[in-house]
Amino acid sequence: MAPTLVILFHTLTIIAAVYAVAEPKSDGLVPEHPLITPSPTLLGDVTRTVKHRRGILDDLKGNVNSVLSELGSNIPSYVASGVPNFFQGFPAGEDVRQSLGLDDSQISALPTSVLNIPSYGNWTDRGWNLRFRGNVYKQPNIEREKLDELANVFLIDTSVEELPPDQAAQARNLTASIFVLQQDNENVTFSLRPAPTAGASGEQGGGGAVTPNGGSQQIDFPNPTTTQGDFDDFVLIQSNGLIAGNSTSDIQRLNVYAEEANISNAERSYIGNATSYLVPPTGLTIISDIDDILRITKIYQPKEGLLNSFARPFVQWKNMPDIYANWSRSIPDFHFHYLTTTPEQVTRNYMDFIYKTYPGGSFDTRPLNFSDVEATLSIRKYLLVKIFETFPERKFILVADTSNSDVMKAYPQMVTEFPGQVQCIFLRNTSATDDGDRFPYDTSGFEDLDRNSYMFFKVPDDLTNLDIQNGQCLNASVQQNLTFGWQGLPFGINLGEGAGSSSRSSSNVNIWLGSLVLGVMVTVLL
Repeated sequence: MAPTLVILFHTLTIIAAVYAVAEPKSDGLVPEHPLITPSPTLLGDVTRTVKHRRGILDDLKGNVNSVLSELGSNIPSYVASGVPNFFQGFPAGEDVRQSLGLDDSQISALPTSVLNIPSYGNWTDRGWNLRFRGNVYKQPNIEREKLDELANVFLIDTSVEELPPDQAAQARNLTASIFVLQQDNENVTFSLRPAPTAGASGEQGGGGAVTPNGGSQQIDFPNPTTTQGDFDDFVLIQSNGLIAGNSTSDIQRLNVYAEEANISNAERSYIGNATSYLVPPTGLTIISDIDDILRITKIYQPKEGLLNSFARPFVQWKNMPDIYANWSRSIPDFHFHYLTTTPEQVTRNYMDFIYKTYPGGSFDTRPLNFSDVEATLSIRKYLLVKIFETFPERKFILVADTSNSDVMKAYPQMVTEFPGQVQCIFLRNTSATDDGDRFPYDTSGFEDLDRNSYMFFKVPDDLTNLDIQNGQCLNASVQQNLTFGWQGLPFGINLGEGAGSSSRSSSNVNIWLGSLVLGVMVTVLL
């Protein structure tokens, strides 16, 4: 037998063994609805589920890279890694210095700045413990021609020169925020003041917080900055008129100003500000992702995602601000926390967008020491654990979308690792509403969870009329029919067991098998 025919014979034998499907029995049951995540295929609306009979996933792992390869050979390495994350491989320290040709005297003459990230504080038996988080850096003066050259690295099939003027300006500004010189071994001093407003939640003052009657003070951060210029630690602060956390349910807002060092008080100026939140031990906190859940990013389409992140103005996703505004108004003392794995250098646009569009709240971003792909996939879990451990008596609402593989893994883990703390999980099913999302995602982590504790949804209105304060997480009108395993694989395959696994007809399966066999035959013979 010719080698090609031998290969074809064995291929068809394997396919027959793996994908053989018994004729469904007529049991009088009403057919179930299609799965919530119909994958784009040539076979209409049929959703296929294949049980785990062997390591089929290993044969399909190249799907993500094949998707990326279709986009062309000029995809940046941080996208072509197989992880749809645009913010990889940023230069730091000596790399920036060398790329810009700066010497010691030029750097010394540059003013020092502080990226101050809105944070949270918790109540302890010693008083309020406030987290201070950010980065100390110097901003070089980069000529426009050089800035355009650097910005073009982050764009696909276009250049800064080809963008509209407003988008070109944003691309240059964002690139300038990346090419900064982080300052190590720096001491930082902060000034705290009551914060009158924060965010655009639809209520005066923003968010679910109040302005305290006191709290003004000066704080010397106890540790110098790291080699990447970062600072991140909790510091006990004086009450100075603040309400004790064990005697109030109010969340108290404080403005946190980083002060310029080594000058007299009379000449002291602020070089970085943020609003932080003193959160009581009990209550409800929402931890929300931002990309493709609060704003349109299309992180799963690199070209569009890069333009939406580097150049275009941030745009809200549908009427999601209305959902958050309603929660802010209707749920007392609701703490909003925004967690993005975007690196800290480029989060100013994120914070500005959130505070203009959504309720004010604290932030978590990716520190500079989490820089490679593996670290990027672990940072979300690290930050989730940090806030869960900080507030062991609070309950949490977790919100994100299915295009983040770290979300799909970390969110179910939080339920099992912190029993009783996860109130609800809400995940936007991006592949069900955007056929541009071709990255597979794994739902197996949800299989052992209470089916009423999470919901995969398609549009913001699916979240209306839910009493999340009392644990109502599932909208009965939003069909779930979820299978547990990898979804959105090639040929429209969804792996795993679940409600929809036996609802297909044998004719549809046979059509699918025939198409699959034909595809394999063509591949082998070519």
